[in-house]
Amino acid sequence: MALVTPRKPPPKPKPKPKPKPKPKPGPGPAGRGGGEAEGPVDGRTSAEREHASDGGWPDLPGDTALTIGVPEADPLVTAGFPAHVTVIYPFLHESVIDDEVHRRLLGLFGAHAPFELSLARFTRYPGVLLLAPEPAAPIRALTAELRECWPDVVPYRGIFGDEGLDPHLTLANNEGPGTCDAAYDLLEAAYAPSLPITARVAEVHLIVRAGGRWRDRTAYPLGTADAARDGRGQQSRPGAGRLRRAP
Repeated sequence: MALVTPRKPPPKPKPKPKPKPKPKPGPGPAGRGGGEAEGPVDGRTSAEREHASDGGWPDLPGDTALTIGVPEADPLVTAGFPAHVTVIYPFLHESVIDDEVHRRLLGLFGAHAPFELSLARFTRYPGVLLLAPEPAAPIRALTAELRECWPDVVPYRGIFGDEGLDPHLTLANNEGPGTCDAAYDLLEAAYAPSLPITARVAEVHLIVRAGGRWRDRTAYPLGTADAARDGRGQQSRPGAGRLRRAP
């Protein structure tokens, strides 16, 4: 009787090596912590990609900002909030804004004369369609003086460097960075006949993040330092230099 050699079982397939996880940007300017930011990819830093992918940066309860309202541009804005130009964001936490801070803000803004802005030029940021206010110098002057008075306040939490972003008015920011070019080409064509928009800036608003939305808290008038005095250096009208609080 012939001997039958038993067959060896087929060798088990070797497990495929697991792909190594891609490194994530560490905390810091890109990751909102204290480490180093990832370098540029496709022309954008990780901070820019993160801003575009999550619709912006996280607004925290109690955050405040100082902004210029531009109601003349409201019909063009699809971003879900009133048209505005940011002077500084974030400002101090709401919990530390007391009467002394209000007094300093009242004096700071009162020393600057009202001015006019023209919005006629579109600009873009990854996923965002903007209008560039001109002249930008008066806005930059306000921002610079605020930072001089409160050195710990860093625009946009330092995500975009120490200087932050150029003055801008956001028109739309709900289109992904991959589709914004086509979508925003159409918006620009639709909005172009409405430009230029001219707005007179006579006050700066303190807004506060509360209940998941931004709320207007206080308005600080511009030019009260001059309007409050006549040619002899005397008080010329009652109430000059008083802030206006929102209800």
